[in-house]
Amino acid sequence: MLYLVLGLLLFLGVHSVRIVADSWRTRMIERTGLYPWKGIYTVLSLAGFVLLVWGYGEARQVPVILYDPPLFTRHLAALLVLLAFVLVAAAYVPGNHIKAAVGHPMYAGIKLWAFAHLLSNGRLADVILFGAFLAWSIAGFIAARRRDRRAGTVYPSGVAALSALTAIAGFVLWAVFAFWAHRWLIGVGPFG
Repeated sequence: MLYLVLGLLLFLGVHSVRIVADSWRTRMIERTGLYPWKGIYTVLSLAGFVLLVWGYGEARQVPVILYDPPLFTRHLAALLVLLAFVLVAAAYVPGNHIKAAVGHPMYAGIKLWAFAHLLSNGRLADVILFGAFLAWSIAGFIAARRRDRRAGTVYPSGVAALSALTAIAGFVLWAVFAFWAHRWLIGVGPFG
């Protein structure tokens, strides 16, 4: 469990700099340059990610059950994760209605993904992992919306074709992950 917690602290800590110390981040980028900053950010993020994956894998070997979710929560989680994939796709497809409405669909997608996994998984390692991502994404979304308000950011309205492309891309990525990649990467098939 130690590696999981250390990995989360490092990975989410690096990703929280803009949430808790945006002006310091700006000064550091000005001092070091954008590419060295991104290089350090990437190395620390990867180290944190490796630690949290390793720690989560170890914690799953000796599960501590906190609650036993009802079977229907797996189906609900699958639906919520589908919506999460569409939200994450909206962060990358320019000019879609979802980004125009939400502003920060990546944070919203991660919130939904983490919440869905908390609904359907009741082990201690799951609660730590997905609870940390849920708390981080809520804080990040709030901080990003505050920055938008201060800067007067207005997202351009979406185009129907790009919004449809966003939904299709999110659905296809979800299907690939749900029916193949989740079992291959995580060792668990969401649909049995």
